[in-house]
Amino acid sequence: MSIVRYQTPASGLWSSLDRWTSLRNDLDTLFDLPFWTDGARQSQLFSGWTPALDLYQNNDNIVATVELPGMRKEDIEISLQDGMLVIGGERKEESNQNGAARTERYVGKFRRSITLPSRVEVNKVNATYKDGILTITLPKAEEAKPKHIQISAK
Repeated sequence: MSIVRYQTPASGLWSSLDRWTSLRNDLDTLFDLPFWTDGARQSQLFSGWTPALDLYQNNDNIVATVELPGMRKEDIEISLQDGMLVIGGERKEESNQNGAARTERYVGKFRRSITLPSRVEVNKVNATYKDGILTITLPKAEEAKPKHIQISAK
């Protein structure tokens, strides 16, 4: 018999949907891996190392916030490909942790791909990394910004 944490009915539905979304992202990542990689193909599906990502938008920008604690900015890669934001990198294992009695922090490579909700100005993208939080600001393209239309009287 396993112990299951009690969840109120309203929050239980949303957590189930979150699990399905997470599974879909893991499967997408699995199928994106090339077949000729090293023998120990590490994917998010098997390693569990998937940084949390939030995506927000307003009239002018799309903002992605990614939690990457313990990483150096040199170990993070960001790219835009066919309307998708791709964030990848590697968290390296600290050498002095070999005799650890318990480890819960994930190490290894990760890759997150998320489809952007609208077109962006690629040349104006800005990324900052502070206190383990990566913030990527993607300005929307002019044609993707909402337009205010005046109503004329006849």
